[in-house]
Amino acid sequence: MPLSALLTANMDKATALTTWSEHVMNTAATRFDGEMQIARKLGGQVSDGVATFGFWTPELLDHGVSDGDIFLEVLRAPDTLDLCRAHQDVTFERAYLPVARHEAHCFAVVEGMRAGTRDQVGDFYALVWRDAEGTWRRILDPLAMSLPYGAFAPAELYDVAAMQAGRKDAAYFDALKGDAPHKFGPPTNILQVHVPSATAGGTLASLTRQFKRLAERVTAGLPLDPSDQLFLGYDSVQLLPVEPTTVYEAGPDFWTETPDGDSVTVSLMRPDTTNWGYDVVISGMATVNPVLLETGRPDELIDLIEVLHTFPEKPKTVVFDVVYGHSDNQGLRALNSHFFAGPNMYGQNLDYRNPAVRAILLEMQRRKVNFGADGVRIDGAQDFKWWDAAAQTLRHDDEYLQSMADLEQEVAGLTYRPWMVFEDGRPWPQEDWELSSTYRSVIEMQKDDDVFQWGPLTFAHNTPFLYTFWLSKYWRIREILSHGSNWISGTSNHDTLRRGTQVDTKLNINTRLGDTRMEILDKAYDNPAVSMLTYAALPGVPMDFLNATARASWGFIRNQDDKYGVKVVAEEAISLKWQVDEYSYSVPANFARLKELGYETREDLARFFEFLPALVEVTDYNLEEIATLLNAVEPPLAGPHPFTVDGLKRIARAWMDDMHSYCNVSNSFTTLDPNQTDYMLRLREFRRARPWLRDNFGSRDQFDYMQPLDGRVVFTSLRHAPDGGQVYSIMHLEGGPTGEFDPLRIGLPGLDGFGWEVALRTPNIGSDYVGGPITLHDSIGLVFTRTADKVPG
Repeated sequence: MPLSALLTANMDKATALTTWSEHVMNTAATRFDGEMQIARKLGGQVSDGVATFGFWTPELLDHGVSDGDIFLEVLRAPDTLDLCRAHQDVTFERAYLPVARHEAHCFAVVEGMRAGTRDQVGDFYALVWRDAEGTWRRILDPLAMSLPYGAFAPAELYDVAAMQAGRKDAAYFDALKGDAPHKFGPPTNILQVHVPSATAGGTLASLTRQFKRLAERVTAGLPLDPSDQLFLGYDSVQLLPVEPTTVYEAGPDFWTETPDGDSVTVSLMRPDTTNWGYDVVISGMATVNPVLLETGRPDELIDLIEVLHTFPEKPKTVVFDVVYGHSDNQGLRALNSHFFAGPNMYGQNLDYRNPAVRAILLEMQRRKVNFGADGVRIDGAQDFKWWDAAAQTLRHDDEYLQSMADLEQEVAGLTYRPWMVFEDGRPWPQEDWELSSTYRSVIEMQKDDDVFQWGPLTFAHNTPFLYTFWLSKYWRIREILSHGSNWISGTSNHDTLRRGTQVDTKLNINTRLGDTRMEILDKAYDNPAVSMLTYAALPGVPMDFLNATARASWGFIRNQDDKYGVKVVAEEAISLKWQVDEYSYSVPANFARLKELGYETREDLARFFEFLPALVEVTDYNLEEIATLLNAVEPPLAGPHPFTVDGLKRIARAWMDDMHSYCNVSNSFTTLDPNQTDYMLRLREFRRARPWLRDNFGSRDQFDYMQPLDGRVVFTSLRHAPDGGQVYSIMHLEGGPTGEFDPLRIGLPGLDGFGWEVALRTPNIGSDYVGGPITLHDSIGLVFTRTADKVPG
């Protein structure tokens, strides 16, 4: 029986939806209010076996398409479809069903469709229309809840209610019920995770198994390996974006079809792109990047959240990182032109002033966070802008940012508003932004008192491995003391580590951090004294990037570029000097693709990378000229000969794929220092036991650096607990040794008296040190505590 005979289009219900949408638009207080109501009905949704579809289609009005040329396309795969196969050719049955339309909204209601679940692949769908030449054109669903083959392929109808009904963390949400909506507040600290590089498996399911294993070991009181300690001691886990990203510019596509009447044969490729997460196309933001799904099922994201919400001793909250401040240019292929407001340095601006676009973006966010996130981090909030034609200037859309914070979520019977964090460095990209940014624009604008921003030492351009960095940033540290309670703190995150690998190695490098560039970079972003400053002294919410604490590599990882891929690699080439030494390159599992292309040693690749960036610049990125000049080098360069444009693109792709493998945290497990990982875990537990350290410095708290400098920067911090206790920290951040002195006898007011005990020592201080004279070197620090009853009256 053909698929069309198994499906029934309920035109009465579809027409009722258009009548309802017309009423909403006619009676809503504003057009935006009306679009917000309609957005709830958009996308593919299933209830009681009936599938409902809604699309915003202004392009059909632009082209003057008649109702008789618009259909819902349904594609049903055979039961043998395996989402985990790398490649397969599958014949789908196809049916076209009528839709109802009112202005720019199309609706369809269908009985008999198969909805996807954890155990079943559902029917795929899209809206299609026929032009005057009889050519069929497809409109994809930007609000799809399952995209097994990415944002540029038909969506899968998915039973979200069934997915939510099986949650194993319902008790977590039930315990929070009370006055609605519940408002989540900040955690004590955060572990930032890039899913593809966090485990050897590189998927959400693999990360879930990692935390499940840790939960069982913690419950059983079993010993912890250094690799275990990396993931523990955190109140919250923040995932780098898990939305669908760009695809291969030059192909192959993950969905390539050959039509054949009522059926269509599709060449299916399992999505396998590598990406750091921020190259989004906006379409599909409500669901999960299929590259991260081991099973192809979005349930994997809920599985991870369940394990974190039910973690023994104390649940871990989950923060989603969402990117709505821009779209990659590929987004133009996935969405109609009304979504966009013109190009920018990342790709395309979004038209936030369009009421329908504004409503759909917010609805995407609502559906995504309904996977069960407790918090939301907004990437690049300074990029949410609109063009004020009257004033001929761009303005920040702070009202939209407030709307993002106001969204209410509904999970497991709990209505709540998540904790909100904004990365906002305005007036970036103004040239003096590092000086003029207050990092408080959103905090001061929004109505909630627990809105957070990334702080000044957390934003991108921080280089703690350059001499004088800490003293040059002292003015920012003073700001943290008085304003930091609502800032994310710490210097190790995905952005700062990436920027660090792009720094010119000829600058004034702090060679006291290590004997090699790799050691210097690793210690700079996993520095025991800096971590002590962050966790034991400064206010705010500390955040650590897993790749930094694991001393794994990191960089701009994206293998989809064709046109500019060689240029991107030329810009990243300097990271070879920072992150790869001869031994690392020689390991057989590392850089296998580049070795196959002829770069058998690191020296071979390094020599090629000395030429490539210079030629990219002098030729103004003319690939033909670059290839010609590379072929003329004497003695000849290693690599595929002769160099061609296609050959250069293969080299760029090999670099990105090899670096993606090289950056995996699991590669660092055998080289972890157990003293460092144990110290870092104890430091995190110290902060978790003293959540009051998040607060700004009070009138009795003190922070300074030891004077005279004498060629070193040593910070001191004295904090007073609400119960009268004290925490005193002293940290050597850079420079030569101090000479022997007693840290408790430096004349700092409030240190007088007795009763001090050593609470934390950086790893290079022996456990036998309990006080008295000591010489501090670069990256060494101590934390002392004193209970209230021992503080002099």
